[in-house]
Amino acid sequence: MLAFAAVAIDASADPALDAAIRAIPAWEGASLQVEPVAEGRTNRNFRVTVDGETFFLRLAGKDTHLLGIDRAAEQQAVRAAAQAGVGPKVIAFLPDLDCLVTAWIDAEPLAEGDLERPEILEPVVEAIKAIHAGPPLDWTFDPFRVVEEYRRTAEERGVTIPDAFDPAHEMASRIEVAFASYPMPRVPCHNDLLESNFLRRGDHIWIVDHEYAGMGDPFFDLGNLSINNALSDDAQDRLLTRYFVEPTDRHRARLKLMRIMSDFREAMWGVVQQGLSTLDIDYVEYAQKHFDRLSTTMADPRFDDWLVTARG
Repeated sequence: MLAFAAVAIDASADPALDAAIRAIPAWEGASLQVEPVAEGRTNRNFRVTVDGETFFLRLAGKDTHLLGIDRAAEQQAVRAAAQAGVGPKVIAFLPDLDCLVTAWIDAEPLAEGDLERPEILEPVVEAIKAIHAGPPLDWTFDPFRVVEEYRRTAEERGVTIPDAFDPAHEMASRIEVAFASYPMPRVPCHNDLLESNFLRRGDHIWIVDHEYAGMGDPFFDLGNLSINNALSDDAQDRLLTRYFVEPTDRHRARLKLMRIMSDFREAMWGVVQQGLSTLDIDYVEYAQKHFDRLSTTMADPRFDDWLVTARG
């Protein structure tokens, strides 16, 4: 279950939160209890209990469109996930107030190491496949362009670009060429598959936080899931087998390469947030952690072989 404050807050003291609550007609005159939710690296999140029924209310952070987030595509993705049975029901989408309200899912986020367990990894992969099989979204997510956009935005905001960017970008260009030789069909992707974005109750998995959703290469989601959750080689094989049934060497190579792209994107996300976010988070340390891991992965002696195999 998401962590939230034990003591309710006075929503009327927060103009943005108060406006969002007042914009939902069904809540007018109801007995409300509002508690902040601890999770979140970009937005402000709340648990709202209305006459005994519980909801999740999200207020978007400042300038999040500069992070490559399209709020209309996000609510499309959340509705599609709910329709597929792997996401919360959308209660209200209030773009003028930067607010999204969904049903509250009474379940636990995954913990570190959970995805090494086949009985958890398998339903997670099935939930991802359900998202990939959903209707098209009115937005595109391209990790190769995203890192470049993050650099431009960070520079415009006066953020110093780490020296690690240039060698990482050169590697990314080589990965992009390899993938372009045999492009995968674009599908709806989540693009932020952190363990905290999976909720589990029994053997059922829900996926939440679809901010970065867009049409893209499914291998970015698989690589993102793999590197963000530190999957072992055995777990990576189980991931590919569950997704493709009979994975090929090309599949394995592309997973390895998109693990690299995921860390590059995550590192540059930390860089651009240094010029955007008002939250009390150490984005410098966050970016450095991912650049350090990225440097190690790019130095893998198998990198050139992965490129050749990914091209087929």
